[in-house]
Amino acid sequence: MIFDTLIEKIIEKQNPTCVGLDTAFEYLPEEMRNVQDDAGKAAAVLEFNKKIVDSVCDVVPSVKVQIAYYEPLGAAGVSCFWETCAYAKRKGLVVIADAKRNDIGATAEQYAEAFLGGARSCDILTVNGYLGTDGIAPFSELCKQNDKGVFVLVKTSNPSSGELQNLRLADGRTVYECMGDMAEKWGEGTCGKYGYSRVGAVVGATYPEEAKILRARLPHTFFLIPGYGAQGGNAEMLKNCFSAGGMGGVVNNSRGILCAYKKRGGKYFEAARAAALEMRADLKSVLGEICAR
Repeated sequence: MIFDTLIEKIIEKQNPTCVGLDTAFEYLPEEMRNVQDDAGKAAAVLEFNKKIVDSVCDVVPSVKVQIAYYEPLGAAGVSCFWETCAYAKRKGLVVIADAKRNDIGATAEQYAEAFLGGARSCDILTVNGYLGTDGIAPFSELCKQNDKGVFVLVKTSNPSSGELQNLRLADGRTVYECMGDMAEKWGEGTCGKYGYSRVGAVVGATYPEEAKILRARLPHTFFLIPGYGAQGGNAEMLKNCFSAGGMGGVVNNSRGILCAYKKRGGKYFEAARAAALEMRADLKSVLGEICAR
């Protein structure tokens, strides 16, 4: 099961880190930006991504590839997205496609097929559950068929997330608690050997109190944890996202690794590796040894 695979890689590397390949062309070193057309830019981004993957694949268990950074480059950018996913998979990493897809019926089925169906597909996809069960069912069905997973947006890391997600419903629950409960229910019957289902949740590191509530409510839901680093989250803040033994989540860091060379100097891929190692040490200082209990 895909979340079992991710957990085993996390335990093996003692590192619940996901490197976010949210690669804007502007993040590339100046010497790589001497192209003007979309095809040239996409090729440069792919070269950059491959070097990053090569430098961290023995340190981290997973990458998250955000499609929004590739789509502005047109067809060449979309091709770069898929080539990046494929390269990371060949390097043994679990690949999360960050596309936040959502729709109903036949349209949702097409989104699901695009990201979770074919040979070029990713391992796990971020989805938006705010259209309800019929917007998630096509994704969860393909997850069962093809050993894939999804992360449902539950409590996001952005500053204004509380405008909707923290509102209280008539039954006293917040919207994020309701969405978390739905994610837990959507995953019923799909748990692997470590007790987590194929339906995970996005829970931001920037809201530790909410994360504590969700971790207690959702014992079978694996968390994707954004917000570390550039968005203000730190290891101490995100510890509430984890269960005993440091289990139950993976922490994303994008700009802090991709752009590490801008602060550290030197070659960008060497700086990325150093930042990934530093992040692993930071998480370990709070979570301790990661092990199944």
